[in-house]
Amino acid sequence: MRVLLIHSDYLKYQTKSKTKIAEKIDDEKKKGSFENSLVAFTAVEKEDEADMQGVVENSVKEIVDVFSKVGAENVVVYPYAHLSSSLSSPDAAKKILTEIESELAKQDIKVARVPFGWYKSFEVSCKGHPLSELSRTITSQKTEEKEKEKGEESKWFILDKGQLISPEEFDFHNKDLEQLTKYELGKSESSGEEPPHVKLMKEKGLADYEPSADVGHLRWYPKGRLIRDLLADYVYLLVTKEGAMPVETPIMYDLADDAIRVHAEKFGERQYRMGHKKKELMLRYACCFGAFRVLSDSFLTWKNLPAKIYELSTYSFRMEKKGEVVGLKRLRGFTMPDLHTVCRDLGQSLVEFDRQIDLCMQTGEDFNVNYEVIFRATQDFYDEYKDWMNASAEKLGKPVLLEILPERKHYWISKMDFAAIDYLGRPIENPTVQIDVESGERFGITFLEENEEEDYPIILHCSPTGSIERVICSLLEKTAVEMEEKPPMLPLWLSPTQVRILPIAERHLDYALELARELKDQNVRVDVDDRLETVGKKIRNAATDWVPYVAVIGDNELSSGELTINIRETQEKQPMTMEDLVKIIKDETREMPFRALPLPLKLSQRINF
Repeated sequence: MRVLLIHSDYLKYQTKSKTKIAEKIDDEKKKGSFENSLVAFTAVEKEDEADMQGVVENSVKEIVDVFSKVGAENVVVYPYAHLSSSLSSPDAAKKILTEIESELAKQDIKVARVPFGWYKSFEVSCKGHPLSELSRTITSQKTEEKEKEKGEESKWFILDKGQLISPEEFDFHNKDLEQLTKYELGKSESSGEEPPHVKLMKEKGLADYEPSADVGHLRWYPKGRLIRDLLADYVYLLVTKEGAMPVETPIMYDLADDAIRVHAEKFGERQYRMGHKKKELMLRYACCFGAFRVLSDSFLTWKNLPAKIYELSTYSFRMEKKGEVVGLKRLRGFTMPDLHTVCRDLGQSLVEFDRQIDLCMQTGEDFNVNYEVIFRATQDFYDEYKDWMNASAEKLGKPVLLEILPERKHYWISKMDFAAIDYLGRPIENPTVQIDVESGERFGITFLEENEEEDYPIILHCSPTGSIERVICSLLEKTAVEMEEKPPMLPLWLSPTQVRILPIAERHLDYALELARELKDQNVRVDVDDRLETVGKKIRNAATDWVPYVAVIGDNELSSGELTINIRETQEKQPMTMEDLVKIIKDETREMPFRALPLPLKLSQRINF
């Protein structure tokens, strides 16, 4: 059973016409109005027919639990078939919904049930607090069975040079690793503060919340869009150098496809679903579905493997809880670079895994962001491949947090997650590498072996950076952490304006523009502050914009042709020629992607977003 629970200010409905399966109702049931209600939009599914009483009991428990927490005055059970593509028979659905209504009434809860099988118009107003929107998948399984199914809990260690050390006994010299460990073990406390990057993304004109969209979707301004595009170019270059083949696939999928539905259900309640006539569609949360369908329709042999396909998902969607959506760190719509590597066997996948660790480490170096690492594996995998795990962890050059799961609960048997730590001491999930042992068979991906027999491959999932939005989040949070030690700035290759030229007076403007055009021709992002402000204010504005290099143009520069450059990173002033400046920028941005500045050259002509 699928249930969407909405704590509403009000719900109004009115029946319009009946279907062939409509239940008979009195006139007073043809419309209804309820205030301060917990509305349970409910779809009864085929599998619920096997144990209808068990489904009723678990549904009532869940509804009562939420009802007691949100302070609603009544419950409205609303049949809503659009939540599922695998519906039960009408008779079973009516019986289960009627029983739910009856059981809730027995608990002295004021309850109403909206008629089944009628076309209805309705209006609902959601209260908007953290518990006001909840989705649940309910089965007949007893609570004690679920607890038994959970089994043992994971074991946690610090893996340091092949030694397993209890986190409680480990001497943390690295504050970031200590904060990550506390967070993963549930020992850190949330301050409830807004992370600094939210203010910075607005102040620097990168991005902002979009009030006219669903929560967790942003509007991007030209500077922010430029940074996103540069990061997308960066990942493209990174993975294609490794032999990845770019593809593009749809953003929505039909949950009537069994393989897609089963894979999606592993993602639980964070699926972003939408109804369309008789179909139930899900917006992708990663590029897996499209990539796997491309692979299942391809002819592969052992000679092709390992084979890598890559897609930048603009966008992926996750129904994150409203209260957890914040800034660039947790979104409902985001951009995810997704690399899938098809491997012949586990041995080949371990070799490729090590190569992809190198990719993930490279991104940390190129962004100048520190990553702490969680290495995860099932107990069986760890027992058999402990030496490989130790060697892979050694590549990182520092201790890592190790989680050993008693048994496999997911499609992966081992994974490595990289995380930056934000200003508030919480992890920002960035790169990941995972060994998937399920999807090959589930999606019917096969390859021809040397003996001409077909086999299922092992697939590596890798995002060398994590979502593009979280990369920007990490960069901004890093500046907040380091602000007292050095001037905040982005890496030069990502800085929207790399050089700003400040003419002192109007007579210096033409020369400033001439210099700017020459720099622009050399693929340097440059602008000119031609506004009628004092030089001091122009310098302060350049500092506010985190411009790495600032050139003030006055009479001396006009006559000598030599520039005096204010260098933000070192806070130094250095005389140099324009050729010197171009060489410094080219050296510092070597092998990084370049895009021109998509803004007017003169600051006076720019829109204040």
